[in-house]
Amino acid sequence: MKLLRIISSVKPEKGGPINAAREIDTVLVQDGHHVDVLTLDGAFAVDYPGTVHFMGPSRFGYGLNGNIRQWLEQHARDYDFFIINGLWQYHGFVARQVLNRLGRPYIVYTHGMLDPWFKHEYPLKHLKKWLYWPWGEYRVLRDARRVVFTSEEEQIRARESFWLYRANETITAYGTASPPADAERLAQGFINDHPALAGKRVVLFLSRIHKKKGCDHLLHAFAQVAEQDERLHLVMAGPDQGGWVQALQAQAAQLGIAHRITWPGMLQGAAKWGAFYACEVFCLPSHQENFGVVVAEALACGKPVLISNKVNIWREIEKDAVGFVNEDTAAGTLQNLQRWLQLDATGYAQMSTRAKVCFAERFHIRRGAQRLLEIVRECLP
Repeated sequence: MKLLRIISSVKPEKGGPINAAREIDTVLVQDGHHVDVLTLDGAFAVDYPGTVHFMGPSRFGYGLNGNIRQWLEQHARDYDFFIINGLWQYHGFVARQVLNRLGRPYIVYTHGMLDPWFKHEYPLKHLKKWLYWPWGEYRVLRDARRVVFTSEEEQIRARESFWLYRANETITAYGTASPPADAERLAQGFINDHPALAGKRVVLFLSRIHKKKGCDHLLHAFAQVAEQDERLHLVMAGPDQGGWVQALQAQAAQLGIAHRITWPGMLQGAAKWGAFYACEVFCLPSHQENFGVVVAEALACGKPVLISNKVNIWREIEKDAVGFVNEDTAAGTLQNLQRWLQLDATGYAQMSTRAKVCFAERFHIRRGAQRLLEIVRECLP
């Protein structure tokens, strides 16, 4: 089967969606399928499993790019099916127009972009989206063979943002690939790169440094448990999106914990897996998280996870008892940390074992690739 994925950016710093797409497509290619990517991003992707067709630089935050329409009109008939990733960008709007006219089928992954959190947090932006919605994204979703959600929670919440809503909904499996097996070497490599972590009990945050991730709440909560064990150390890893790191570092200094926090920036490859293996627990107190691929990565490494109930896979985490879930507040984050610290060695080891099982059964990327093919086949005549 020959598929074309249409996505605004293939840069890894854009977060989970493109990284999960890359891993799904790697599995599909290994299984004999053909997957190309059409992107508005002018970056160069050397590690994508299929051919990446760059349309050149785009204009404005909307990703306006006139080349994509011409390319699709010339090449759409070369593909069996189309996957549109993400909303609120020009690529989905123009793809829907061209593919409908040519009678070509497509599905849409929303990637949490219909979560009502955005409506409440950014009311002016939501008003602007409302002006665009009836003739833009509403039609993109309405005309899709399937609108794909990565959890039941995401599917339910997506219905709350706009009263004008029509979509043929379905849920997919999602996640990440198995991590490298040499845990000890990778963990030691990360500690060698950050000597302050030697002998510490590491609490890891690894995601974009962004206000929706609840980083400020994590700092407040960590400051309250830090005195319980002098070995506790917080790693705040991820790209600084929005220039928030400086303010967070000032907050840490005011809380008196600046010396107990490491800020390694964005981690990839061996450094990323080294951070997971070196930590004792993973923490993501996000205000909105469509899926949280990093949560799946932590589970794959056998690490318990401390998450908010705004991470849309929180029900699965709670059901499998592979971490703790609470509100996306400083108090909720504190309670998660305290519950983790109360675990004895046996309880922690059992939770770590369950984490690996949970990953294998729910969140391995091969299940996501298999489910994508099922959805595509359901949509073909």
